[in-house]
Amino acid sequence: MSAPVGTLRAFLSRWSAVGGASVLVSQVLVGLVCGGYAVGAALGWGSSGLALIMGDFGLSAAALVAAVSCFFYARTRGNRFRPAWLLFSLSSLMAAGGNAVWGWYEVVLERSVPSHSLADAFFLCFAPPAVVGLLVLAKRPVTRAGWVCLALDSWLIGGSLLTLSWSLALAHTAHLADAEGASVAGSALALAYPLLDIVLVSMVLALHFRRSNVNRSAVNTAVAALALTVLSDALFTSPLLRQAYHSGQLLDAGWFAGSLLLAYAPWGANSATDKAFPPQGEPRSTSRPVAGSLAALTPYLAAAVCTLGILCNVIEGRRVDRVVVFTGCTVALALVVRQGIMLVDNIALTQELAQKENHFRSLVQGSSDVIMIAAPTGVLRYVSPAAAGVYGRDADDLVGAELASIIHPEDLGRVVHEVRRFLAASPGEEPTTRIECRFRSGTGDWLNVESTVNRHQGGLILNSRDVTERVRLQAQLQHNAEHDPLTDLPNRALFTERVRQSLGGRRAGDPGTAVLFIDLDGFKAVNDRLGHQAGDEVLIQAARRLQESVRAGDTAARLGGDEFAAIILGDGIRDQSARECQVHEIADRLRLTLSQPYRIGAGEVRVAASIGVAFAEPGISPSDLMRNADLAMYRAKAGGKDRVELYAPQMQAEVVRRSELAARLRTALRDGEFALLHQPVVHLTSGAVAAVAAQARWRSAQGILFTPAEFLRVAEDSDRTAELSHWLLEEAVEQAADRARAGHPVSVAVRLSARRLLDEGMPFGSVEALLARHSLPSGALVIEVADSDPRISIDELEQRLVALRRLGVRIALDGFGSGYAAINALRRLPIDVLKLDRGLVEGVVESARLHKITSGLLRIACDLGMQSVADGVDLPEQVLALRAMGCTHGQGLAFSGPLDEYRLRRALVRGEFPVPGSGAAQPVLTGGSIPLLSGSHIETSVPPT
Repeated sequence: MSAPVGTLRAFLSRWSAVGGASVLVSQVLVGLVCGGYAVGAALGWGSSGLALIMGDFGLSAAALVAAVSCFFYARTRGNRFRPAWLLFSLSSLMAAGGNAVWGWYEVVLERSVPSHSLADAFFLCFAPPAVVGLLVLAKRPVTRAGWVCLALDSWLIGGSLLTLSWSLALAHTAHLADAEGASVAGSALALAYPLLDIVLVSMVLALHFRRSNVNRSAVNTAVAALALTVLSDALFTSPLLRQAYHSGQLLDAGWFAGSLLLAYAPWGANSATDKAFPPQGEPRSTSRPVAGSLAALTPYLAAAVCTLGILCNVIEGRRVDRVVVFTGCTVALALVVRQGIMLVDNIALTQELAQKENHFRSLVQGSSDVIMIAAPTGVLRYVSPAAAGVYGRDADDLVGAELASIIHPEDLGRVVHEVRRFLAASPGEEPTTRIECRFRSGTGDWLNVESTVNRHQGGLILNSRDVTERVRLQAQLQHNAEHDPLTDLPNRALFTERVRQSLGGRRAGDPGTAVLFIDLDGFKAVNDRLGHQAGDEVLIQAARRLQESVRAGDTAARLGGDEFAAIILGDGIRDQSARECQVHEIADRLRLTLSQPYRIGAGEVRVAASIGVAFAEPGISPSDLMRNADLAMYRAKAGGKDRVELYAPQMQAEVVRRSELAARLRTALRDGEFALLHQPVVHLTSGAVAAVAAQARWRSAQGILFTPAEFLRVAEDSDRTAELSHWLLEEAVEQAADRARAGHPVSVAVRLSARRLLDEGMPFGSVEALLARHSLPSGALVIEVADSDPRISIDELEQRLVALRRLGVRIALDGFGSGYAAINALRRLPIDVLKLDRGLVEGVVESARLHKITSGLLRIACDLGMQSVADGVDLPEQVLALRAMGCTHGQGLAFSGPLDEYRLRRALVRGEFPVPGSGAAQPVLTGGSIPLLSGSHIETSVPPT
């Protein structure tokens, strides 16, 4: 039996899974089967034997199918009303058993069914499970009054039907049973069928308007099936039909159809569009006017039926039966009690409704949001009093106005589009929407309003609030995020976006679009000399000048610090050279504008401007275009500042080359590829070695020996420069100490820039610790100050040099005669030695003017009591000329190039170099061993051999 049951269960499951067209097919199939049975019964089935089989076992099979269907549906997961469907299954099983017993007698035993048989027991057990099942399906009342009204409604219907049935047939049946001398059991059995049917009909009618919303289609179909079964039972109990009834008649079609409908109810009806639960968010239909009216008229209809039963007795002239009188009185009493309960309930509901209405009215009127109801035509039907405070307009003035009349014309099209889209969408998928637009206020201003929109009877409900301050704050935040806080110019992010826009759209591929990068030369000196407040004022004035100088469609921006930028949009000129000249003129005028004096307080300051220009190319990205302009700007600064430079492709190649060299330099520092050479500093009279100048050399992995001038140009990274300077100083001191211990106590000169001396990465204590660690004697270390950068604080430099002299370190001024700050350095700094710049030495023999300048500088050194060193003495003629002018020492190829440690010690053992014209006149200044700084960093490298 398990295989057929499993097959049936699978079939029912597949039936429940289908939808749409499959449901329609199943309904047509059920109708065809029921119609076929009715046609067969009407035609007598062709033979009496087949009529008996179909009338007995056919009905039994249909009821059995209903029992199995309800049973398996009750077993499905998540079924809330499993007990109800189990009771329906039991009720159908009783009907199947009763019809099977009838078939046993009429078909198998071929004799009439006894007046009292087992079939009566099955049939009598059909109604109670069905009644209880209907109670389970009913929507349970939530109050005691509801339960009382349910019981009263059931009795009103049942009592009315009992009065009518008793008056029409049941009284006659009871009297007939008494007249025939029937037993009490027979009389009770004769009345039991109609009374149970009355109870079942009463429950069907009473619960029809109280059924739950869950599985509504299935419940409706089940109620209809039971109603059809009860109708057939009522016809069967009538004396006229019961006397002439035999199995297989048309009356059996009602029972057959009722069983099949009950079998179909849980599966076919439940898979239709009316599901157990509607989709989330989809509003349930709460308007049932017909059903509500019938439910309200139920007590009066019941009283009318009861009155009709009494009138039947009166019209036929019969004495009114006591059963009718008793039942009618109880029905009337139940009607009065029910009406009293309903009256009290209605009074309570009216009071509750009034309270809720007052509550919601106070909420609406007291809300700070404006609540408006618009008709489908767009006319405002209701506006809450909050409109006076939010919009500055009375609510009465807005009622009757068009909603479109208060919306900003620029926002109206967007609002109409959104409303149409919202109304066309499914309420379940989109119950509300949000619209933000501008409303006209009472003062004529436009307010930013955010509205939550809901549907309302074809129109709209708008819950609106003023968000003008929020919109203004958002706009301000957006502006702050895209603009420089000091100058209010666009910042780097917005400027990059503007560049991207200029390279796209209709301007895509326009080679006339140019980007200018601008750097203020000398701005740091303004900050150091006058303070950051003055520097900020310079930036503000420079930004104002830049903004006024560009065209309306162009963009000026501050990228950070003292860096500015501008976009000059193309104007359609196809001649690239003409366009370059035009933009160059614009940039040059801008340079002149930014270089004008800036009024700061009571004085004036001056800064220059270095500008790099890059033109757009087809397919170039914003970042590449800005990078090109940046490269051109740095080329302008490297070329002398205060100038305009156009980008050229070789600039990028130079950057790549320098980046590769810088990367190799970092690797060399890490791997120890640097070597230290020393160039002797010779006394120009005696040829004795007075000092050695330490010079770094880098032998790369490719075997190339780079001189300082080459690798220091790429050591722009302050970290790398600091690391190289620290290595040079420590290595020079260590080797000088080794030479002193070996019997060659000669001073060593190390060249350091003024910026490096003041760098936090080289504190004063590090030099003191270095001298103490290697026990270098006083005067053995000379630090040569190079690169007299005007941005360096002369006060800080003086303090550092004074501290170094207290440690016994001698100070030399390198490159004397080439910098504009040399005289100030002589006046302020504690200098021991002046080192003439190589540019003065190279032309001292050929140029009479240069000879006089050099002679004058040496005279200054003599007057100040300083020793002098000439850098780049490569020719014997230069030795003679310098010695004649009073120069004490020289350094250059006329004596020796840079030497490794082995060759240096050999030279120190020898002690002197031959000096051209040694028998000539004695020098003005004489002296022994002096501390000198290293030679020039632009000499040709001399690799050690």
